[in-house]
Amino acid sequence: MAQPGHIGIKGVSHTYVDEQRGKKVLALDNIDLEIESGEFLCIVGASGCGKSTLLYLMAGLLRPSRGQITVDGRTVTKPGRDRGMVFQEYALLPWKTVLDNVAIGPKLAGVDKSRRRALARRYVEMVGLAGFEDKYPHELSGGMKQRAAVARTLAADPQVILMDEPFAAVDAQTRSTLQEELVSIWQSTGKTAVFVTHAVDEAVFLADRVVVMTSHPGRVREIVPIDIPRSDRTAVGGTPEQTALAARLLESIRAGHASTPAAEACPTTPEPLQPEEARWQR
Repeated sequence: MAQPGHIGIKGVSHTYVDEQRGKKVLALDNIDLEIESGEFLCIVGASGCGKSTLLYLMAGLLRPSRGQITVDGRTVTKPGRDRGMVFQEYALLPWKTVLDNVAIGPKLAGVDKSRRRALARRYVEMVGLAGFEDKYPHELSGGMKQRAAVARTLAADPQVILMDEPFAAVDAQTRSTLQEELVSIWQSTGKTAVFVTHAVDEAVFLADRVVVMTSHPGRVREIVPIDIPRSDRTAVGGTPEQTALAARLLESIRAGHASTPAAEACPTTPEPLQPEEARWQR
C-alpha cells in the first residue's frame, strides 16, 4: 500500500500546440519517477525543459498525453485536496486579509469558522507572520506574500506540497531566509515537497534528491542524491561540498540542454482540462 504523500510517475509524456508554427510539440517524453513519502525533491533544468509542466501535471492542472501519475496509489485526473500548490506569483486574493486567505482551504473543506480561524492563525505564526493577520496583500512585501501563500497551502493540509519557483521574485537575503524557514516547516510537518527551481544552489540546500531534466523534449537526465547532512548545509554562500554539487548539477543541465534538438513533433494531442475541472475540489 502506498504511503501518504507518495507520488508515482509512469511513462508520462505531454504535448502542446505551438500556435505560431501550427505544430504539436513534445514537451515531456516518457518520464518515470518515484517520489517517496516525506521526501523533498527539487527539479532543475534549462528554461523550457518542462519542469513546471511536470509540476502542473502532478497538481492535476494539466493532463498527460500518455502515461499515469498517482498520489497515494490514486490516479491524478484533476486537482484535489491531497495536493497543494504554491505559485511564483503568490496568487493571494487581494480583497481578503492574510488570515482569511490562509483560511480558504479549511473553509472549502467545511471546517467551522472558529476552528478554521484557529488553524489559519497556527500556520500564520508558523511562517513568521504573527501580527500581520489583518493586513491585505498590497500591504505586504514580496517575501511576506510568499509566506502567506505557503501558510495557505499548509492550512489546507495536503499530503503533497508542489512549489513552482516560489522564491524567484524575492531578493537574495529574503530568499535565503525563506529557504531556511521552508526546510524547518517541511521537517516539522512531514509533507512530501516537490520544488521547481532554476537555481542549483537552492536545490542543493533544499533537496533530498535533485532531478535534472533535458530540454526539448523534457526527459529525466539524472537524479542526484544530496548526501550532505542538513545540519551541515547553509543557505548563504554554501559549503565547499554544496558548491561542488551545485557545479555538478549545472554541468549536467548544460550537457542535457546542448544534446537535444530545438523541438520535436509529437503524433498525439493531450485532452484539454475543462474549466469546471480546473477548480480545486471542494
